[in-house]
Amino acid sequence: MCLGKVSRLMTAPSSGPDFDETLSALSGSGDDALSKADEEGYPDWEAAVEWTERLKAAVLHQRDRGALRSTLASLRDRFFVLVDKVGLPSELEPSEIWEDLQSALPGVRVQLAEDVEAAFECDPAAKSFGEIVAAYPSIYSITIYRLANVLYRAGVPQLPRIMGEHAHSRTGIDIHPGATIGRRFFIDHGTGVVIGETSEIGDRVRLYHGVTLGAFSPRRGQTIRGTKRHPTICDDVTIYPGATILGGQTVIGAGSVINGNAFVTESVPSGSRVIPEPPRQEIRIDNLSDDREGQLHWDI
Repeated sequence: MCLGKVSRLMTAPSSGPDFDETLSALSGSGDDALSKADEEGYPDWEAAVEWTERLKAAVLHQRDRGALRSTLASLRDRFFVLVDKVGLPSELEPSEIWEDLQSALPGVRVQLAEDVEAAFECDPAAKSFGEIVAAYPSIYSITIYRLANVLYRAGVPQLPRIMGEHAHSRTGIDIHPGATIGRRFFIDHGTGVVIGETSEIGDRVRLYHGVTLGAFSPRRGQTIRGTKRHPTICDDVTIYPGATILGGQTVIGAGSVINGNAFVTESVPSGSRVIPEPPRQEIRIDNLSDDREGQLHWDI
């Protein structure tokens, strides 16, 4: 009897004043942020992710000339469909953007090969280059970053951010496609790393999990749009887990080491080591009852 009632409810057409009111509210357009987003247009997330994965695979794995020819032609056609939905500025021509991206792929591959070498050199747990390419979340994230960065610098809206957020959701590593990152870059472990839009990172830099290269938070973020908000990390810097470095004027000099959990908001000269104060440990004796007198309490 209950099943029959449920079946009738499921097959009955939705109607009534409440239903019509819901339809009107959802189908109407207005001056709110969601209506404006619909007017601007945006690509389908899943389609963008599929395109990103195929582009990544072409750069990392494909070597057969015939297969590459076919893959690149298919990627080009899908790219045109994606950018048609993002409202390209009038001065940008999709075919020229694609040609620039296609021409950049060999250079991106060279950069990624160096990133893999850096991972092998820096991580004693790495057993082979194949293991790094197949299993390391940092290589996954850096690969997509380097591809998205090409499109970001070409002025393509939305698609580079979708690519970056896809990598973020897969790896826990959040690299804004606008960041500038040099050669032989390595993130060890990676979970919780955040690299902001205007960060500048030199060559042979190593980050560990939980590192934030961030910006100070103003009351109204739009007031600092387009300014240098994130730190500059010079060559050969190592930043250990949990460190936070903030501010567009903050420069970490070449060869410096930032210890774990450091909170840095001012520049440090080359060759520095930033060491946060250790937690303060106190030993105290409270007013205890006679049977517990003399017991130590530890506050750390």
